[in-house]
Amino acid sequence: MSDMSDHTGLTPPPSLPLTDQSQPRFAWLTRSIQLMKPVTWFAPTWAFMCGAIASGALGWNESIGRLLLGMFMAGPVLCGLSQVVNDYADREVDAINEPHRLIPSGKVSLRHVYILTAVLTWIGASIALFLGRNVAFFVALGLIFALAYSLRPVRGKRNGWIGNALVAISYEGLAWMAGHAAFAPLTGESVTIALLYSLGAHGIMTVNDFKSIKGDTLMGIRSIPVQYGKVMAARMVVITMGVAQIAVIGLLYHWGHPVAATVVLILLAAQSIPNARFIRDPENNEVFFNATAIMLYVWGMLAAAIGLAA
Repeated sequence: MSDMSDHTGLTPPPSLPLTDQSQPRFAWLTRSIQLMKPVTWFAPTWAFMCGAIASGALGWNESIGRLLLGMFMAGPVLCGLSQVVNDYADREVDAINEPHRLIPSGKVSLRHVYILTAVLTWIGASIALFLGRNVAFFVALGLIFALAYSLRPVRGKRNGWIGNALVAISYEGLAWMAGHAAFAPLTGESVTIALLYSLGAHGIMTVNDFKSIKGDTLMGIRSIPVQYGKVMAARMVVITMGVAQIAVIGLLYHWGHPVAATVVLILLAAQSIPNARFIRDPENNEVFFNATAIMLYVWGMLAAAIGLAA
């Protein structure tokens, strides 16, 4: 939770503008995209695609257009919306700790935030309803989780267990299930695999918290590294990801998908080296771990989805 902090007893800083300042025509769009943080879009987009593949109903006809529309909804629209809400909720603390950020610096006004939130909500809800009532249900649930993560009185981000769970389930589990439901009725197997990869993603969410241990400690955010220390938290990341993948492998074998299970097993074994490096020094190996172990993890998601579709 490197840029997610909480504090009490603060009043809104007077520097936050309520109306947009005059700016070039495309500055509004550019800053909107920056506020939506495109780097975060990959996880739910990938999970939606994996869910769609797992449904076994994805073809090369009109299904591709439906898939692309759903991926656009899961990533740029809904994940982008959650990032906007989070930055809005953090605006007072950011005005003190990171005044250069878009909202506290005045580059993005509160009016801008309100309009962008309304537009993204409308687009996301419209696409979800178009894709079906079941998809709309998972989208609504994801939006509730996003609000619970960022806003009071819940503000789940203050605790690593709660906050990570809300994000992991939204980014992986709900996105996977929405992708499946967009093409075919959900199956117990698909739901189980989605939940297991959500469990593993809980560990992944901790990876970004190592670089902000000092700040989180000062601001009272009880991230996993703050609660358990660097080494133990790193071990928990690796163990959580590993347990989830081992369960996926066992179930795939049990359900009669030995090829997919073997592929996931190979991908899990390949994570051993980055896992060891990460445990030794999580702060300095974060980028390497993201590019290796986590990438292998998400490829395993795809392998599992293909196995379920077979």
